[in-house]
Parts: sequence; C-alpha cells; structure tokens
Amino acid sequence: MRVLEAFDIYRFYHVEEEETLALRGVSVYVESGEIIAVQGPSGSGKSTLLACLSGIDEPDGGYVTLMGKRITRLPEAVRAAARARYMGIMLQSGNLFDHLSVEDNILLQMHLAGRIDLKRVNELIKLVGLQHRRYARQAYISGGETARAGLAVALAAEPAVLLADEPTGEVDAETEQQILYLLNNYRENGGAVLVVTHSNAVAAFADRTIQLFDGRIVDDG
Repeated sequence: MRVLEAFDIYRFYHVEEEETLALRGVSVYVESGEIIAVQGPSGSGKSTLLACLSGIDEPDGGYVTLMGKRITRLPEAVRAAARARYMGIMLQSGNLFDHLSVEDNILLQMHLAGRIDLKRVNELIKLVGLQHRRYARQAYISGGETARAGLAVALAAEPAVLLADEPTGEVDAETEQQILYLLNNYRENGGAVLVVTHSNAVAAFADRTIQLFDGRIVDDG
C-alpha cells in the first residue's frame, strides 16, 4: 500500500528581495514495508521535503497524500490530527519534553493519538533498551539514549509511516546499528519509513535511496 506520496512539490522561501527555491517539482512515495533514504548535500532540500511531507510546512505548489487522502492546504488542526493518527516523526532534536520522563514522553504521544496502551509502553521501552532509564528525564540520559527514546516516542502510536530526520546523526556506530535494528523491526511489521540521512550505512540499509540536489531529485534508486 502506498502510505505517503508527494506530487510535484515546490517550496520557496523569501528573505526581503532574495528568493530561495528549496524544492523544485519533487515527487516521491513510500509504501508499507519499505525504507526510503533521502540523501543530498546540505541545502539540497531534504529537511524541507520532510516538513512538507509531514504537513508541518505547506508547499507552494503540488500536494501530499497520506493514506490516500490529500492533506495539503487543509486546516492545521486537521493536519495535526492526521499526523497524530498515522505518522511518527523523529527530528534531529526536540523529540522529548525536558520536564517529562522517557515513559511520560511515550505516554503523551499515545494520548495525542487517542491510543493509551500501557503494555505497548513496556514493549517499546524494552525494544529500545531503556528499561533502566524509563523514569529519567532527558538531562540525565546520554545522546544515544536520547535518540532511541525519540524513536520510541515516534513509534508510540503504531503509525503507518515514520519520518526521521538524521536519526543516527549524533550517535556512535553501535547506537546506529541499534537504531537500524529498530527500523527494520518496524518495517517487518508493515511500517513505512522515509529517512533523511548523511549516513552511508543507513542508505545501504534502505530499499531505495533518493538523491536530492538543489531542490530536485537527481536519482531515484
């Protein structure tokens, strides 16, 4: 099933008289059970694409469908509800609320999606190997633990698709392999993944790799 799809997406940014063309007619899709890696140099439009796919940002042209339904240019409340129900989003930072424990961050995401499941909380914490950190706040866990906790939060409501921006960007090689294991587990259970990454290990792990350059797709493997 084609879970998420973008059709001919354009995004422009204006600063005074300067115009930046962040995305120039990008079309991409991700299906259940596959991992798509998006690569390209800094400034190529990767994070902008992720923001448009998630509905956090609105494209200036083109549109996005989620679970076969168009989400572009719908009211923000409608897009937010769709994100909570069908998407897991893992950003480069800011995935955890500092004043909440790892467990409470997971529970909050479930609450937003209307799916409180204490058994799943326990399963997720065990899956990411944070049983000994479940009551710890972000200030008291390492960078690798923070990344794994952020992934657990993104997967809390059993989303149809996971969007991840550099999930292994600030972790060591061992933690990167743990995250790849978690992504593979999610894929094998029917999840769809689109991950923005500079990591060749993540790209090699993906089913397809899309190369962005100057806001355009130059290779769709």
